[in-house]
Amino acid sequence: MKDLDNIPALMADIGARAKAAAAELAFATPEAKRMALEKAADAVEAARDTIIAANAQDMEFGREKGLSPAMMDRLMLDEARIGAICDGLRAVAAQDDPVGATIAEWDMPSGLHIRRVRTPLGVVGVIYESRPNVTADAGALCLKAGNAVILRGGSESFHSARAIHACLVEGLRAAGLPEDAIQLVPTRDRAAVTELLTMTDTVDVIVPRGGKGLVGLVQREARVPVFAHLEGIVHVYIDRAADPAKTLEVVLNAKTRRTGICGAAECLLIHRDLAETLGRDVIAALVAAGVRVHAGEGLQFEGTIPATDEDWGREYLDMDIAARIVDDIDAAIAHIRRYGSSHTEAILTEDDAAAERFFARLDSAILMHNASTQFADGGEFGMGAEIGIATGKMHARGPVGAEQLTSFKYLVTGDGTTRA
Repeated sequence: MKDLDNIPALMADIGARAKAAAAELAFATPEAKRMALEKAADAVEAARDTIIAANAQDMEFGREKGLSPAMMDRLMLDEARIGAICDGLRAVAAQDDPVGATIAEWDMPSGLHIRRVRTPLGVVGVIYESRPNVTADAGALCLKAGNAVILRGGSESFHSARAIHACLVEGLRAAGLPEDAIQLVPTRDRAAVTELLTMTDTVDVIVPRGGKGLVGLVQREARVPVFAHLEGIVHVYIDRAADPAKTLEVVLNAKTRRTGICGAAECLLIHRDLAETLGRDVIAALVAAGVRVHAGEGLQFEGTIPATDEDWGREYLDMDIAARIVDDIDAAIAHIRRYGSSHTEAILTEDDAAAERFFARLDSAILMHNASTQFADGGEFGMGAEIGIATGKMHARGPVGAEQLTSFKYLVTGDGTTRA
């Protein structure tokens, strides 16, 4: 039985076992990893009732904690979402195995043949909030990439995460892979996070997935390298050449489909020429849909709230959006550069030159043209699932799937070759 009172010892033990498991996973066969994920999906399917009952405990905890409706939505699991977890596990299982894949190869005049091939990172620590499906996504992607993973879910999703984790372990067992390959920190104690961030001997990278507070804490305190998944301050720019029908549909979807995800639109930038026409129509449609529009000067139509300086660069994760008039595309780009978080931005326009300018002059991880920002998701990018959207510029960027959870090494072959 683990000693939950001695957090340093608990985490040191988890780290040591993860490192040992990672050494085995590095050369595990693609077939074994595929079987583990397929059997895990079968286990989740069979445990639907158990998972939903565990989630009911978490939902009660969330209500007592006073979570917002959007955060409660992130926490909630139902039949459809459990089905999506199973689909995600099977999709990752079906992907090509990235480990050992040749990225590039070439011959040198010296006679050497050189290959750069994908190799696992080792041990990945994932710290996440609320969304229990991250347990399955992160576990699956790390396993596919040959990494052991230490999962530390949020206190809100404690019971749901444990129920899902048990299914992942069942898959590992069925495939003959080390059960320590996917471990879940068995305590809500925040001291476990502090320990995980400093485990440089056993953990190779940390992936935080959550709000600004969590990511800021990780970036400040981590001694282990971090793939930052910062807040999603997502902008949608309505260009003067935007198609009205497309614009209305895309903006409503980008804001209202699911407000609590990082790809939800948080700020609307409207070309000055459209303020009294399409801009007014879009804002009226948002208000009619129940969105609280924090409107800047010139957009304060019926049902809106006057915007303040605090509304620019704000991640609401709720039925709120900021809206502002901009003089042209360059003013929109300048606003995004100042207030954005380098996550996802979209332009709505029928002018291809304007879209190209938007794409070339902004450097967010994801840029979209005439598409809802709700597509900012690894599953929608064909990755099966994602461990997060990395907003930094080192190594992984954008949706982090199995391929992004690998590094590389050089394999050099000669024939008695010596250097002059």
